[in-house]
Amino acid sequence: MSRTGQRVFDGDRLRATLFNGDARKALVTFRQRITPDGAFSDPKPIARFVNQGYAHLHLQSRKNDWYINDETEAFEDRLRDLTAPYRRVVGTGFSMGGYAALRFSKALRLQHALLVSPQFSIAPSLVPWDKRYRDSAAGFDPDLGDVARRSRRGLKGVILIDPFRPMDRRHADLICVAFPNISVCSLGCGGHPATRILGETGGFGRVQAQLLSGRVDVDAIRQFHRSGRRTSAIYWRHLAENAQKRGHLDLANEACARHAALSGD
Repeated sequence: MSRTGQRVFDGDRLRATLFNGDARKALVTFRQRITPDGAFSDPKPIARFVNQGYAHLHLQSRKNDWYINDETEAFEDRLRDLTAPYRRVVGTGFSMGGYAALRFSKALRLQHALLVSPQFSIAPSLVPWDKRYRDSAAGFDPDLGDVARRSRRGLKGVILIDPFRPMDRRHADLICVAFPNISVCSLGCGGHPATRILGETGGFGRVQAQLLSGRVDVDAIRQFHRSGRRTSAIYWRHLAENAQKRGHLDLANEACARHAALSGD
């Protein structure tokens, strides 16, 4: 399998790279928010999908602008042309990448998406309660970035969130109103993004592989999460923090001890 992709959109702000482009089905991935930003990365194909006859289209924004900039509309037009030959298109994205999966779902002809801790918007006028991304929101165009109006409303999929992250939970609620075929899977103490425990314990690959079957099994994802949390230092740290906030001191102390044992502190 060649690890060299074809650059199919090469802007100053946005870039798209295509691997195995002659396939009949396609997986789309999106780069998430990174710190520091300002440079494109060198994407690699996801072997699990390419080996199963999928093209892999990787999209990225050079800045943490949620893909909304003066190249967005040209980018959207190019994505529409690129995905026209594919009979099946699925996608996955984390945080800013999850937002982009929603925003470009219509142009991509996206049928099913696995979204991890995505945002509905970063526009202060729409989400005044979420101040986490105000450094990126200054130049954000709420009309150009309007997922409710510009996306594929029939998109199916699953949002993975940590229910103890109130901002992520509120974004998920807004997304589910705009996209009635998207459901929420809660992964307690998973953090942001909510799959940190799955990633730490090797479970995210199994979750991602469900897109190959055409159905994301929420119950199975929860079980992967439960299985991984027993040996996850991240889980016990987050549990200790949440228990402390809620005054459950015995649980907080127990979770702190488990975290220390697993992390070697």
